[in-house]
Amino acid sequence: MAKIFTTNKNHFLEQIQYITSPLGIYLIKKLFIQLLNMSEVKVEIQTVKKMEKVAIKESGLDFIRLGFALFFMVAVLTYSFMSTGGLPNNVFLAIAALFGAYMAMNIGANDVANNVGPAVGSKALTMGGAIVIAAIFEASGALIAGGDVVKTIKKGIIDIGAFGGNVDPFIWAMMSALLAAALWLNFATMIKAPVSTTHSIVGGVMGAGIAAAGFSIVAWGTMGKIAASWVISPVLGGIIAALFMFSIKKTIVFKKDKVASATKWVPVFVAIMSWAFVTYLTLKGLKKIWPSIVDVLMFLPDTKKPSFIVAAIFGLIVAAIVYVILKKTVAKKQQLLKIAEPG
Repeated sequence: MAKIFTTNKNHFLEQIQYITSPLGIYLIKKLFIQLLNMSEVKVEIQTVKKMEKVAIKESGLDFIRLGFALFFMVAVLTYSFMSTGGLPNNVFLAIAALFGAYMAMNIGANDVANNVGPAVGSKALTMGGAIVIAAIFEASGALIAGGDVVKTIKKGIIDIGAFGGNVDPFIWAMMSALLAAALWLNFATMIKAPVSTTHSIVGGVMGAGIAAAGFSIVAWGTMGKIAASWVISPVLGGIIAALFMFSIKKTIVFKKDKVASATKWVPVFVAIMSWAFVTYLTLKGLKKIWPSIVDVLMFLPDTKKPSFIVAAIFGLIVAAIVYVILKKTVAKKQQLLKIAEPG
């Protein structure tokens, strides 16, 4: 028994001496590095598996979106073809409707995204809420105040008379413009570039008209005004935004009691916005039915369309109502905030 113990003791001492030797230390280091590498490999495998799950989930959502888009386009094509069966060139109309559906989806992906981006980015609205609001009011804006823009696109950029009464070349030109604008919007969306739908379709109509009947078909005066607006609009928009931002900082942000300042000035800013919006809607949206409104409201001036003064008065009335309602609403919110304050 003592012999066995002595042998084991000697063997253990030999192992200790071997481990503490330079070779043993080197081998332990190598083994430790291999263990670390194995743990890193396990972590990488887990990361790859997580990435695979995310990729599979996202690819499934992409297929759902693609399927919905194809279904929407096929439904528009079918409805257009069936509803225009008795009309000449109904095939052209159905194809144009298909291009319009494609264009509409690209407008939603790029142009509408430009509009809702600030609201979602500032967390004033959720993505779902912003999409619902955009769907309602984009459609409402097109129906109420989009007539003048449609008129300009239809016959203000190119001279329809240059086609000599031949309808087919004009149809092809407009279809080409619609498809070109839709393809450009699709490409711009793919590279995450915010662009203007209006600029796209104006350029498409002008290019298609030049290809169909030459440079003389273009109404260069109208194109000059449109091109000038492309420069003036962002400049004016930037100036107005800067003025509002400066006003908000001076009246709310830099004040010691921000809640009290917001209670005082937020209704004012919203009322100003309401005045501008209602004035614009009165000028653009009510001019088609203005004679009927004059027949009902006898105190209004008997004109074919509302003047700016009348529209501004309508806007002021609505702005005053908005101010009173919002003032009460904000005051109630202020009381809740004071109750929630500690101490």
